[in-house]
Amino acid sequence: MSILIIDNNVERRDKLEFLLSFIDYEIYAAASSENWMSSKTEESPEVVILGEVGDTADILDTISKVKEIFDPITPVLLLTELHDKSLLPPDIAAAIVNVIEEPIKHRQLLHALHLAQVYRESQSDSGRSMPMLFRSMVGHSRSIIMVRKLIEQVADTGANVLILGHSGTGKEVVARNLHYYSSRRDRPFVPVNCGAIPPDLLESELFGHEKGSFTGAISARQGRFELAEGGTLFLDEIGDMPLSMQVKILRVLQERVFERVGSNKSIKANVRIIAATHRDLETEITAGRFREDLFYRLNVFPIEMPALKDRSDDIPLLIKELVTRMEHDQRGSVRLTPTAIAALANYPWPGNVRELSNLMERLIIMHPYGVVDVRDLPEKFRGQIIDINDNPVLSNPPLPESEDEISKAMRLPRNGLDLKEHLSQLEYSLIKQALEEADGVVAHAAKRLSMRRTTLVEKMRKYGLQRQEHVSGI
Repeated sequence: MSILIIDNNVERRDKLEFLLSFIDYEIYAAASSENWMSSKTEESPEVVILGEVGDTADILDTISKVKEIFDPITPVLLLTELHDKSLLPPDIAAAIVNVIEEPIKHRQLLHALHLAQVYRESQSDSGRSMPMLFRSMVGHSRSIIMVRKLIEQVADTGANVLILGHSGTGKEVVARNLHYYSSRRDRPFVPVNCGAIPPDLLESELFGHEKGSFTGAISARQGRFELAEGGTLFLDEIGDMPLSMQVKILRVLQERVFERVGSNKSIKANVRIIAATHRDLETEITAGRFREDLFYRLNVFPIEMPALKDRSDDIPLLIKELVTRMEHDQRGSVRLTPTAIAALANYPWPGNVRELSNLMERLIIMHPYGVVDVRDLPEKFRGQIIDINDNPVLSNPPLPESEDEISKAMRLPRNGLDLKEHLSQLEYSLIKQALEEADGVVAHAAKRLSMRRTTLVEKMRKYGLQRQEHVSGI
């Protein structure tokens, strides 16, 4: 992200330029209100930060020229002593995305830049059709690459597919991918959760019924097989289907015909069947709860979805995908620091991708358009990184003695990371923890971090961390 700084306060401008460069943002230019226009190149800055440029009229004039010269959707952030843009004159508040409160703090600066990024992306996407995000199979792990390959091989055939995997792994996403990449993509995709429908209603739900066929049947009704005509019927949790219904599904698969409840007229079924279950069907067969002949009919082409704990390298990409989906649904946005993402990558995820999706929705509600650090995560997701009383990071553990131990202690994500930003976030987090434990006494915090007090003070200035002068110990 390239940033243009316009500020007549040279000292503050230089400090902001240094801080942004340190956290790896590209500086488009840093100039005064008199000469910033001379810095224009073929490229445009993605964000403009305004400092001291004059009175209200000068601020509005500068913003107007920025949008005229560069791009009308260029987000503008304003340096001010006020903590909320609602406290600004209405004309200025309406023209900017957010404020950066002085003195500048590291996390607050990241939060403002995130808001600017979300604003720019939302404005760029206006007028575009919503992407069909459910089609994407996100990840670079070996297991998810294999799933994508299997989908590509079987999608445009007529073969029955059985999708296996724990609850929440994304079995319906696979089914939708199979439908979308098949020749039936322009016809209906009809999902049915076999475990959520009472057994006595499941036959009517699947095959439909005629008027008066049972109490409450006040009119004829199409079933899911008819609704899916020419398309795909997805039978989710088929392992929970009662044996009496399994026989009727087997007949449809064999003969491609069915009858509505209360009718003897056969209806042809031009439907592709995709089934899914979290159960071990071979165990269910042994226990007498699932028909062996139906299993072999369904299990023509099995696809197994891996648990999220077995593809933890995909978590950063999944987080990005989930946030993008919620942004397009206009449900808000959020960003996570590298340390927060690292903590989530070490969580076992018993609820798989569904649990991750629920967490991201919760974080968007709790921290709308904010930057979430590891301390902001619900406690069970934090892991050991911020355990203050028994923290392996802060308790000076023994150093690893071999390269193997180092590799086990820190895993590099498959898609890489920005090392400079990661180390910066880690340093900021540990300094902040040390200050909190030392009740703001810089001398004590410096001792915990095994560094000189003057060095710690310099780092606090760099990150915009405040100290309590009356107890600082300096």
